[in-house]
Amino acid sequence: MSGKIIISAVSLILVVGVAIGVVVAVNKKGDETQLHSQQKSLSVICQNTEDQKLCHETLSSVKGLDTADPKAYIAVAVKATMDSVIKAFNMSDRLTVEHENNDKGIKMALDDCKDLLQSAIESLQLSTDMVSNNNVQAVHSQSADFKNWLSAVISYQQACMEGFDDGHEGEKKIKEQLQTQSLDQMQKLTAITLDIVSSLSHILEQFGFKFNLKPASRRLLSVDNQGYPTWFSAADRKLLGQLERKGWRSHITPNIVVAQDGSGTVKTIAEAIAAYPNGYQGRYYIYVKAGVYDEYITVPKNAANILMYGDGPGKTVVTGRKNFVDGVKTMQTATFANTAPGFIAKAMTFENTAGAEGHQAVAFRNQGDMSAIVGCHILGYQDTLYAQTNRQFYRNCVISGTVDFIFGVSTTLIQHSVIIVRKPMDNQLNTITADGTAEKNMATGIVIQDCNIVPEQALFPVRFQIKSYLGRPWKQYSRTIVMESNIGDFIHPEGWCPWAGEHFEDTCYYAEYNNEGPGANVAGRIKWKGYHGAISRDEASQFTAEKFLQAGANGGTDWLKALHVPHSLSFAKA
Repeated sequence: MSGKIIISAVSLILVVGVAIGVVVAVNKKGDETQLHSQQKSLSVICQNTEDQKLCHETLSSVKGLDTADPKAYIAVAVKATMDSVIKAFNMSDRLTVEHENNDKGIKMALDDCKDLLQSAIESLQLSTDMVSNNNVQAVHSQSADFKNWLSAVISYQQACMEGFDDGHEGEKKIKEQLQTQSLDQMQKLTAITLDIVSSLSHILEQFGFKFNLKPASRRLLSVDNQGYPTWFSAADRKLLGQLERKGWRSHITPNIVVAQDGSGTVKTIAEAIAAYPNGYQGRYYIYVKAGVYDEYITVPKNAANILMYGDGPGKTVVTGRKNFVDGVKTMQTATFANTAPGFIAKAMTFENTAGAEGHQAVAFRNQGDMSAIVGCHILGYQDTLYAQTNRQFYRNCVISGTVDFIFGVSTTLIQHSVIIVRKPMDNQLNTITADGTAEKNMATGIVIQDCNIVPEQALFPVRFQIKSYLGRPWKQYSRTIVMESNIGDFIHPEGWCPWAGEHFEDTCYYAEYNNEGPGANVAGRIKWKGYHGAISRDEASQFTAEKFLQAGANGGTDWLKALHVPHSLSFAKA
């Protein structure tokens, strides 16, 4: 009897063992299938990224059923980027406390970093919300916004780094610490996410999606009857159209009036900004009466959709003189800074009077998305207009300066304006633009369309002795296009010059289209791989407002129409 029991027990063990073996084999086969699915998906998602190894490592946490969902990989990429930015912010915050009583320059640079990284977090939160609240098709249709937000994150990271002086041992040490421990990784992860979003049409096709994958940003949009980019609402487009007509002020009832003589609601622009109501909805009008306002102004992020207008650029003047030579960081030299979305300025002057000897001295700094500056003068010498980040539009303006006087890492279109090149210091040359596009898929660059590029009177007698260029490549993928403009004879025949000590000539994108004037002859231009010469009309079309200033769920330019500023969506000339 006992023998039978033993035999039965052995048989049971064998049966159980076989069963377990079968389960293990099934599980192993399932794991292998899942792993194969993940590897195949990762190969598709990461195929066009600059750093494929880091892409695979970052996205390998996607498992199970999610391996067949491209949105799952996008969500992980955005989260990894957000985590890296939060880490960089926390580090800058800690360093700020540690160096609170140290060198003034170190404190200023760290304060700027905290502010910039907070802005980066906000841009990534917009990305996170968009991915969380939409299916992958809807995410694809909003790729223009997605690319803008990610490009802004890289812009903020760069601006943080640029705030440290490499010639100052203490600042250089902290910069290197931030770079190696957080900011370099932040840029790499943001670039990977940007590369994925830029290839989303191709990725979704390979995942088997059968809907219309033609990117919204490639659709040819019709031009409205006033030619406004459509990123502005219908109401704002109407308003901007009115701003160009005689008697435009009669169409506006200001919420607040600034007048130095006491005839308004308040006496300073700062008071008017401070009076902006919390949670205000709609367009908020600030009328600044004639006068010279010696103030340093920052429009905060929460003060959205302000229209600030004056009595004319020669009458309403906001002035300042902060500059780098006096120990102020470039970002903080701005006389007027806007950080809010939907900002419009009209009929005013923003100036920095530090002069050429002040070196970096910003008159107007703008990081407000979907903003427009119309009929204004922006006057200075070096670094006059800091088009820092996000989508910006300038029309009927006068912009003057010497070295890199239109610069930043943004999507900026300057249209139908006068660009005045001034006389620099004896040891300087003139460069109109310095774009800071650092990654190939960033949605950034500077476009100058239908403008007059002229020398100031003081420069005119010596215009051939002082070298003046259309621009120089500040970062690896600098992108600048001059089109349909009149270029004066003072522009050097080579047109563009290198950034000292750097070699971005092969990777930058510089181009010209349908320009006129004695300085428009491209025959003597530089022979860089990155200089594309006189491009075709078809290639130039991607830099018109309808293509370049994309925004919104449909990838259009409704935001610009909504601002009611005059503009051309397409070419200015037939």
